[in-house]
Amino acid sequence: MRRVVRLRWAFLAAAVVMIVVFLFAQRQTVDVSYAQSPSGKDTVTEGSAGELTDTDLPSVAEMTSMLEKDRVVRLPGAIAYWDEKLVTEAIGDADIRILVTPPGLTEKQQEQVREVENATIRVIGTEITGTLYGVSSDDNAGWRAQFATGDVTSLLVTLIASERDRETPPDIDLFRWRAPTAAELAPVVADLRADRLHVADGATLKSIPDRADTAFPDEKPLFAAFPQQPYGQPVPEYGAALAREFPDTPIVVMYGSWAEYHGPDASSFSDVVAAGMYSRFGDRIAGYAYPQGNVLGVYLNQVTDVRYAGLFDRPLPYQPFDPLRVALPVLPWLFVLCVLVFLGLSVRSVLGPGGGPPRRAPARLAGLTTLAIEMSALSRDPALVRAITKLEEARASVVNNLPNRHIRRLLDGAESELDTAARELGRADYRPANYLAGGIA
Repeated sequence: MRRVVRLRWAFLAAAVVMIVVFLFAQRQTVDVSYAQSPSGKDTVTEGSAGELTDTDLPSVAEMTSMLEKDRVVRLPGAIAYWDEKLVTEAIGDADIRILVTPPGLTEKQQEQVREVENATIRVIGTEITGTLYGVSSDDNAGWRAQFATGDVTSLLVTLIASERDRETPPDIDLFRWRAPTAAELAPVVADLRADRLHVADGATLKSIPDRADTAFPDEKPLFAAFPQQPYGQPVPEYGAALAREFPDTPIVVMYGSWAEYHGPDASSFSDVVAAGMYSRFGDRIAGYAYPQGNVLGVYLNQVTDVRYAGLFDRPLPYQPFDPLRVALPVLPWLFVLCVLVFLGLSVRSVLGPGGGPPRRAPARLAGLTTLAIEMSALSRDPALVRAITKLEEARASVVNNLPNRHIRRLLDGAESELDTAARELGRADYRPANYLAGGIA
């Protein structure tokens, strides 16, 4: 009995410990990283990165007058283009006038453009704003068309629909690839084999950025830079062709301000890097004339950050086995189990095995009752009377399913009284230990 009591309280103590550990563990947090990414993130003073152009704008009055004559005014140096048929259809009979300026305007020049009141839509570089709202690309296909060829058709049509309070139209993707010819590909391959860098006429990339080794630490990357491609013409797909010439080698190809990756993990890695970069910096790049070296530097920073995130070719950080982390989800269930065991043992201690009187109680009660009846014919000893009284109480307790300890106490008392009565009679065979040992006659 004592062992059951100790076991019962041991399970209760275990349940308390488990619930305390679980509650305190809820405050724990896990932060795993590869440490600080070494990508460069230096702050650049406005105008010091070559993003401004030496452009002379007409006066506000002159631009206003030009827009009064023509619905679309393109200033010298503008780089934005669109499908005139689709844009004209989107405008319809609305009085929408578009002012297109080159990128890289100073804050003062941008303010001049905003002061042209009859300009419904203003295009600075490839950044587009209307009377109330601006519009920008939100996927890689849109950014590629915008920064590789200056195509803003989809953006214009979307903003025009907003100006006219019409439903937003679906995106328009007019960008097309073509395979480069052998004559186009040959000089690119030759330069990459010689110096790992090809800069086409019109491109502004000067050299391989220092950040290249950080972005691609395991393999020397190759770089090919081309100017913004002519609008409305298929673009030579140098990336795929160069990947066949230089298998398993990181390759970055630039068209204007659009950079894309080819090489190991290109199918997923390239999209992740491009989306991460242009979603953050696309609006800034659209309105300014950053040299390709600056854009490429930001792109390589993004490559470095993605690699340090452990998403691709870097293994995940080693995590030693943590028993607490593994056990925490199980603790609530172990707590419930311990509580159930405690309750079960508590009930057992009260009711006994099987939830009723002990299995030997009825047999013992019957034996002692038979002995009391036999002895009553020979004696009227007070001890015998007390024994019969206790036996009657024990019988009633069994019928009413009273606790085992109570029944056992009554039977022990009755047996002791019968033993006293047997000694008074001088009948050793009537002593309960001897009588019950021989069975009931």
